[in-house]
Formats: sequence, structure tokens, C-alpha cells
Amino acid sequence: MQSDQLKRREFITLLGGMAASASSGFAQAPSRRALIAYLAGGSKAATERYRSGFPQGMRELGYLEGRDYVFEDRYADGDLGRLPSLAAELVELNPDVILPGAMVVVVAVKKLTDTIPIVSEALFDPIGFGMAASHARPGGNVTGVLDTLDTLLGKQVELALEMMSGARILGMLLNANNPASAPFRHHALIAVRERAAKLVTIEVRLPADLDFAFQAMARERIDFLMVSADAMLLSERRRIAALAREARLPTIFERREHVEDGGLLS
Repeated sequence: MQSDQLKRREFITLLGGMAASASSGFAQAPSRRALIAYLAGGSKAATERYRSGFPQGMRELGYLEGRDYVFEDRYADGDLGRLPSLAAELVELNPDVILPGAMVVVVAVKKLTDTIPIVSEALFDPIGFGMAASHARPGGNVTGVLDTLDTLLGKQVELALEMMSGARILGMLLNANNPASAPFRHHALIAVRERAAKLVTIEVRLPADLDFAFQAMARERIDFLMVSADAMLLSERRRIAALAREARLPTIFERREHVEDGGLLS
């Protein structure tokens, strides 16, 4: 625990020292460039919005890529089975910090290191996954931003039933390879039962499964579809929107990118 905290302090001190130099007008090239690693479950194109925001934010703080830090990125292109090998590549580089793009990526990286700081912008139930002792004092080497609340799925269910007052069967599209799918299903099931409706979960593992998934939704006579937050499903958002339109099935998502590319509501 002490070594993990020390590692984080060293990294923060490194960046803090560069920031102080830049802000005082006496910026000097650091003796060592920080190595920052990024791993995403989706494709580079699908995650470009998030990837491009990082160097922009660093520039605003006075750090330039190539001068102050080196950025190594890897993409699973929606195939979460590739995450362990990609995570191993990055851990082998011994970066100063790893930025995982989603909770499923955090899980893959955490299995390989207890010392390299892991900072995620999309943590989901880190206590339940055993990666944090508490939200206030997580401990260990995992920290970041809590991406969603337990009550969010309840709000999605509420909006779906308000939009279609006669809806009684709600569907939920999940990636079976994503460990966050279990808590997603759990919270959705509670919310649906509280409103005297029925939940049907449809699982996929690869993009090729989506056609069969929508065929299963038609057989189950689903009235409204909730799509869980997932890197593969985000990468396939245009296809999901097209399949939903073809099936005349209203959809609700967590991320607005789905709506920008044809989904109904987020």
C-alpha cells in the first residue's frame, strides 16, 4: 500500500513540477518524459472524442506530447477478448500511469499490476469489483471518476415507460464479455420490478451477434430497448441504431453518441 501511494506521489510530483515551471514562465524540458498509456475496448475512431480530449487538456496545463510526455495507446476494436494481451503490452512498458477507457479495461489492467497507477474516467462499481475500499478513500492503485450511479438505470426505465405508457416488456442489450453487465442487469431488474414491468436481457459477445439479438427481441415482443454502457456497443452504435429503426424499436442509451448516430434517447 505504501509503495502504491509513493508511486502516485512521484507521478503527481513530476507533473506538478512541470506545471509550476510552465506557469512561472521558466518552462524547462524535464529530465525524463512521463510515459502515459491508454487502453480502450472500442476502436480508435469510436473513442477519438475521448482520446483527443486528453492532449488538449494537457496543453491547457502546459504539457506538450512529445516534449513533456509520451503517449502509448492500444485499441481492442470491440473484441474484449483482446484486452488481456493489449494490457500486458502496456504494463510491460512500465508506464507512469495507465488510463483505461472503461471498467472492463480497468479489470483487465488491474489483474496485471498492483503498483502502476490506474486512472479511469469511467469507473463503475469499483467497490463491488474489489478495486476500492470506499469512494472517499479507495486505496490501492485504482482511482478515477465514477461514471454512473445505481439509480441511473431506474431513471432510464422510468423514462421508457413514460414515453410508451402501454409498454410492459423492456429489453436490455448487454455484452456478455463485459464484467459490468452483471450489476447493470441487477439494477435494471430491480427498477423494472418496482414498476410492475418485465425485463428481458439479450446478450451478445461480438458485433456479428447483433442481427440475432434483434431477431430475439422481436420474438420476445420487446416494447422498449435499453442498451448498456459498453465499448463494443458504443463502437457499433450506427449499426444498432439502424437495426432498431428497422425493427421499429425505441431505444434508450447512457451516452449521447448513440443518439447523435441515430438512437432515440440518452
